[in-house]
Amino acid sequence: MKIALLGYGRMGKAIEKIATERGHEIVIKADRNTKEYDITTADIAIDFSIPTTAFNNITNCINNGVPVVSGTTGWLEDYSKVVSLCKEKNGAFIYGSNFSVGVNIFFELNDHLAKLMNGLKEYNVSMEEIHHTQKLDAPSGTAISLAEGIINNYDSKNNWTLEHPTSEDIEITAKRIPDVPGTHSIFYNSEIDSITITHEAHSRQGFGLGAVIAAEWLVGKTGIYTMKDVLNIG
Repeated sequence: MKIALLGYGRMGKAIEKIATERGHEIVIKADRNTKEYDITTADIAIDFSIPTTAFNNITNCINNGVPVVSGTTGWLEDYSKVVSLCKEKNGAFIYGSNFSVGVNIFFELNDHLAKLMNGLKEYNVSMEEIHHTQKLDAPSGTAISLAEGIINNYDSKNNWTLEHPTSEDIEITAKRIPDVPGTHSIFYNSEIDSITITHEAHSRQGFGLGAVIAAEWLVGKTGIYTMKDVLNIG
């Protein structure tokens, strides 16, 4: 597989190492300073760029018939435009707030626990996410996905917030600490006891491997997918 890496920071370099070890070729390494490249030289693109360039990267791929896997967060106000374009061009696209296999299992666990806790008014749900200081968006895309999973299964919560929560909000605490791959925790607290589930990444290896697996799965397909499709879970 010939891969275009759109975004060549820490994640891009981790993906490069994993992809080459799996026998793939990196034909494009584009970062924010790269002015021109021919995306059609790639069989597939993996986008881990920055929020301000992700939309253009993704639409460029779709307009040129190149399947694209994106793990960039912070651009989702334009997600519906990408979906429309992908359908119009009969393209192939996967977006994931987190490509780690473990995190996607954690998403399912989070959904199931929210269903179990729904209606138990003694408990209040909140969240915490911790990432490295170079992460530009807060809360993380993974935290937003987790919050949405709770909201979809929990009658008394309609929104998430970083500050001044009401009774209908899930409060998310976002921390930025140097050299931390990422931790996400969900808390259900009552006066009697607490229930906590946590996913802690030990390295970026899991994120990179999941993105490469998603790219391998997407080649030759058309449509809009998620990691649930790739991993056949949920």
